[in-house]
Amino acid sequence: MKDGFIKVAAGTPEIRVADCDYNRASILNIIREADMLGVKILALPEMCVTGYTCGDLFMQRTLTKAAEDSLSLILSSTVKIDLLFTVGLPVLFAGKLYNCAAVCCRGELLALVPKMFLPNYSEFYEKRWFFEGSDEGHPMAFAGQNTYFGSDVLFPCEDIPGLCIGVEICEDLWTPIPPSSYLGQAGATVILNLSASDEVACKDSYRRGLVVRQSGSLICGYIYADAGEGESTTDLVFAGHNLIAENGNLVAEKRFGTGLIVSELDIEYLCYERMRIGSFRPVNDSRLLKIGFSLKQEITELTRYISSTPFVPHDASERMARCEEIFRLAALGLKKRIEHTSAKSLVIGISGGLDSTLAMLIAAKAVDLLGLPRESIIAVNMPCFGTTERTKGNSEVLSDELHVTRKTINITKAVRQHFEDIGHEENDLNVVYENSQARERTQVLMDIANGTGGLVIGTGDMSELALGWATYNGDHMSMYGVNCGIPKTLVRYLVAYCADTAETAELTDVLRDILATPVSPELLPAQDGDISQKTEELVGPYELHDFFLYHMIRRGCEPKKVLRLAELAFECVYDRETISKWLRTFIRRFFAQQFKRSCLPDGPKVGTLSLSPRGDLRMPSDARCDLWLKQLESL
Repeated sequence: MKDGFIKVAAGTPEIRVADCDYNRASILNIIREADMLGVKILALPEMCVTGYTCGDLFMQRTLTKAAEDSLSLILSSTVKIDLLFTVGLPVLFAGKLYNCAAVCCRGELLALVPKMFLPNYSEFYEKRWFFEGSDEGHPMAFAGQNTYFGSDVLFPCEDIPGLCIGVEICEDLWTPIPPSSYLGQAGATVILNLSASDEVACKDSYRRGLVVRQSGSLICGYIYADAGEGESTTDLVFAGHNLIAENGNLVAEKRFGTGLIVSELDIEYLCYERMRIGSFRPVNDSRLLKIGFSLKQEITELTRYISSTPFVPHDASERMARCEEIFRLAALGLKKRIEHTSAKSLVIGISGGLDSTLAMLIAAKAVDLLGLPRESIIAVNMPCFGTTERTKGNSEVLSDELHVTRKTINITKAVRQHFEDIGHEENDLNVVYENSQARERTQVLMDIANGTGGLVIGTGDMSELALGWATYNGDHMSMYGVNCGIPKTLVRYLVAYCADTAETAELTDVLRDILATPVSPELLPAQDGDISQKTEELVGPYELHDFFLYHMIRRGCEPKKVLRLAELAFECVYDRETISKWLRTFIRRFFAQQFKRSCLPDGPKVGTLSLSPRGDLRMPSDARCDLWLKQLESL
């Protein structure tokens, strides 16, 4: 349970219809396997003790008594197993038969939760055998224990902050307002669904969508365990479609087979999101009974996939679709600004680097959407002390291939005049030397925009904003920043997407070479014609900083958790010492450079995070980072 993670599972035991002894053994095997894997929360399917397809046999006392006896034996066999699990079985209560989930932990029957909504359409006939559960619960004796019967119950863990279990059964999820909706608002952070959903063509996508959407709307973990092999195939087939979702994302899935799917849920993250999102309104429903349970505090081994590029989809087709969408969103933002200001031109400082290339491509898309000539885009290359022929040449080819207006203005003379004016020696390659060039370039762009009735389009990306890697009132400033919501790792994929879909082979070639060029502001003199100032050697790899940005700022993780996740995501790429070094750099710079973000130009949010002071981040410019660094240093 370290860092808020808990190992969970959904399982499908192989069963025999109406053979409770066989099913009990199969259930115990899967429980023991889950325990060996470190699982702490396990959902097993609806009616798995008897089989869901018993039909009129459910009304046979022989079957219901055998199911109760089997549960008693399951409980006595799991006294020393440290996990909470659910199994489905028929329960006779007050002369009526109910479809129930038995919630069990360490040999104790915590409660019997009845199904609230019974399907009685198409192939389903549950009302023939069962009664619907109600919100009113009652104490009862069952399987040799005194327990509680009712759906009005939550199961908070007494040892793990934020972990609280809610239970619903199959059809409950398919209703307009599932019971889990109330349970989630009342505090359940993990929902277990015991299901026996038969399989027909294309039903899996709908089922998957229900589970994922419910986990998203409730900001919870959702574990769905489905009946599978061993159920009767007289009229139906059951595929054992097991699913684990977390806040709108599918974490694990298995279909067609028996056994377990295992992953981890991040309870800390779920609690953070509920706290952050004001529209999630928790309710304190005094009608709900809370039955606590205990689990040993242990370190949870992480097996779930931790992406090293959290802003970039792992799947190639999804990544392409994401790039297309973000590219269009950024262009639409700029399109609106052009319309509103009646701008006659767009002025962009083009360096031959990634960021200015992306800004130019977005600008071209925006004017295309407006039906304006691309010549209204003025691409200005401003070589100075550090400019190389490679980047200058690429900026020229890019401008020509996009058919924009190209200008080259060498600022060397102007910067030298400025050095003379302020008494700065040219051989002193300090911050004045660098920033004077950046501010001169911004002045040139602003004045060209004024002279042409245009807008200066900013090129800085979100990763640079996070690190404060921009010259204040230099490249930090523009009239509209199209890249401000795009992290550097995603900038690369967006430019690659444009290369793959380029209008000409020449445009593809130049974009490929720009992608291969080291990231650099080119403010220090070149060495033998090559770039001497490489950003990632100075502030650290952007792939690490984007990872830190996502997990620390977007997901609210503590530094120790960020470090742990980064070690997993970048295994065999960076060692712990390297990750820790650049995480310290990120924390220090993120706090120290907030003053630059406090006065950002307008620009579109295109993903799940923005650093705009008018958007996602309200942060004082003089906040201290000591607490965060202290935790990191203590590890």
